[in-house]
Amino acid sequence: MEQLGRFFIFLRQLFVHREKFSVYVRLVIDECFYIGVDSVFLVTIVSTFIGAVTAIQTAYNLISPLIPLTVIGLLVRDTTLLELAPTITSIVLAGKVGSNIAGNLGTMRITEQIDALEVMGINSVSYLVLPKIIAAMIVFPMLVIIAGFLSILGGYVAGTITGVVSDQDYILGVRQNFVPYNITFALIKSVVFAFLVTSISAFKGYYTRGGALEVGQASTKAVTASAIAILFADYVLAQLLL
Repeated sequence: MEQLGRFFIFLRQLFVHREKFSVYVRLVIDECFYIGVDSVFLVTIVSTFIGAVTAIQTAYNLISPLIPLTVIGLLVRDTTLLELAPTITSIVLAGKVGSNIAGNLGTMRITEQIDALEVMGINSVSYLVLPKIIAAMIVFPMLVIIAGFLSILGGYVAGTITGVVSDQDYILGVRQNFVPYNITFALIKSVVFAFLVTSISAFKGYYTRGGALEVGQASTKAVTASAIAILFADYVLAQLLL
């Protein structure tokens, strides 16, 4: 409970004694490149192979001749939009982005760079953390869209190359009984997950004490706490929005 209370106090400090708007614009753009562009390759590899594996395993388990092969495309589409693209992508980014945020802020803390900002009268929480949260909430949905498209494409390529499903059956399954709200649901989840990953990781890094060993421990705790928060929020959002 003490950590939870400190976390909410930490969030409140994001919005007091802020800098000029122009300062945040520059910082947010820099963080968008750092968080988003640098993660595109990782998201591409993970999402493509997840879609391919989902298609192959779905085809492997279709043992009844009464089930049409269009089910493969349908299942890849729905599992990708509802779960794989937003949740798995966010957990992967928690390992990459979250650990970097915690490590950078932890290093700044133990080298007294954060203390120097406070001495100059700058709200270090707002200056260092708020741009990261805003940038993540902007680029995470973009990365989820890329992940969703590549996952479905990966399923198509794997299914057609291996011959488990024809391209006509797969595309027909992707189009069958499509619910547009699933995309909205995936984007809502991505925004929530972006906030959780960046805020929790920043919290763990900001309050690091000690030396290099503690910075590594803070990064590990940030990834662990972010993954748990993502899974818990995933359940809550599914209950509320579906």
